[in-house]
Amino acid sequence: MSSTAQNDTLQSNAPQSNAPQSAGPLLTVDDLSVNFKTPGRTVKAVKHVSFSINRGETVALVGESGSGKSVTALSILQLLPYPTASHPSGSIRFDGEEMMGADDVRLRDIRGGRISMIFQEPMTSLNPLHSVEHQINEVLLLHKGLGRAAARARTLELLDLVGIKDAAQRLQSYPHQLSGGQRQRVMIAMALANEPDLLIADEPTTAVDVTVQAQILKLLHELRQKFGMAMLLITHDLGVVRKMADRTCVMKAGEIVEAATTASIFKRPAHPYTQHLLAAEPKGGPRSKPDNAKLLVEADDLKVYFPIRRGVLRRTVGYVKAVDGVSIHLKEGHTVGVVGESGSGKTTLGMAILRLISSDGAIRFDGRDLQGQGTRKLRPLRNQMQIVFQDPFGSLNPRLSVGQIIEEGMIVHGIGGDYDARRSLIDAALEEVGLSADFQDRYPHEFSGGQRQRIAIARAMVLRPRFVVLDEPTSALDMSVQAQIVDLLRDLQEKHGLAYLFISHDLKVVRALADHVVVMRDGQVVEQGARDQIFDAPQAPYTQALMSAAFDLEIADPGAVKE
Repeated sequence: MSSTAQNDTLQSNAPQSNAPQSAGPLLTVDDLSVNFKTPGRTVKAVKHVSFSINRGETVALVGESGSGKSVTALSILQLLPYPTASHPSGSIRFDGEEMMGADDVRLRDIRGGRISMIFQEPMTSLNPLHSVEHQINEVLLLHKGLGRAAARARTLELLDLVGIKDAAQRLQSYPHQLSGGQRQRVMIAMALANEPDLLIADEPTTAVDVTVQAQILKLLHELRQKFGMAMLLITHDLGVVRKMADRTCVMKAGEIVEAATTASIFKRPAHPYTQHLLAAEPKGGPRSKPDNAKLLVEADDLKVYFPIRRGVLRRTVGYVKAVDGVSIHLKEGHTVGVVGESGSGKTTLGMAILRLISSDGAIRFDGRDLQGQGTRKLRPLRNQMQIVFQDPFGSLNPRLSVGQIIEEGMIVHGIGGDYDARRSLIDAALEEVGLSADFQDRYPHEFSGGQRQRIAIARAMVLRPRFVVLDEPTSALDMSVQAQIVDLLRDLQEKHGLAYLFISHDLKVVRALADHVVVMRDGQVVEQGARDQIFDAPQAPYTQALMSAAFDLEIADPGAVKE
């Protein structure tokens, strides 16, 4: 079906709004500019941006972090922090009505009523002090004036609509009691509570697993058809754009550098930056390794059980089997990729192998038994076994300079001699990961996400480890930055003969790095084997569902797959 025909179909099924509707586009953004005043200078975040969205249409704003996508979206709802933010130029018309300069009463009617927004991180967007029912009810009470009983019934209907299982039991749950996918579904339910004409989705799938991503995208597509609403999709994931958008606007440094139908963007990208984005996906596979490499890390029948305690006396009534009988063997210079959904036990496995949490089962490093060894006996091995965490900002101490952060481990392990010698080694470590030695005296908040991740890698590499656990090291990064980090990890592995345990839910990155792949679900290994075997001919239904979700984005709920 053509885009025009599809839009006509969607419009015919759209709910009738009480607000007057104009004959033109639903949303028109014309010559929009946004400046932010900072001490000593003005930052031009958005520069003369223009685009429109028709009823029932999905338009994507695509670009890397800092390109101005979210600032443009927040301008539509007038949610920027004024007077720090200002609009030197521009007009934003929604259904023919000017939004720029609209009074607070009118904006409140439109926000959440006719225009709703799904924010990027549901954990920070949802109020941790209120239940799911309270937060959805608030939207209904404010805009619909429903009574408590009617609001509760509508909330149950919405939760069922977005695929929350056992909705009645979830009403009194708090955000921290839900998974990432469930929290995102609650955010969608809140956004759809008043059947908006326009839904703004700001990176709606960035923080979720590939299977949950597929479910969320399928849900948004179905809801768009059901309600006939328009959608502004903000993302850096081109796979999501290809699946969802009718038209695409590519943003760079606050400007739209290319705008066309999505099919045209992917088939015939005109602007060099668009071509760069399309080529930025991690490509290729791991570099060739000798098969006779030395066995470095062994974990056999590893188990990590967390007790469930209840009652006044906190008696143990059961166990959460986070890792249940997992075995992994890793050679020098090789990479084992561990994949699976959130809660599958991937990170717990990595922490257990490093002896950062207690476990049962055999763990050997370079032939040496690590189980039963105390902290003092393990310390001499710690510099040889390192970890790079998922969130580079959260894992770097904001009170320390980059040099001090990298130097900490060197001081603990007696590496580098005196202060000047350590500074010299830190210079070399920063340059090895593609950063300037001048960064030593700057602080984490002064860097981009990709630069912070490089600093975290330098902190591990300066100790000259032999084994590194990489826990989702690229999940929070733009596609082009992901590709750079993958290339960096390949180079470091080849140069130093490193063994990697690469934990990720991004199967495209795993395919680019791993020699051997382990698929986990509910603490157990569902399937494992050589990279090509797992990606090209997966045997287990769950692995097949993961692959379909990652590369097709058309899979139904993999949770329904029966092993």
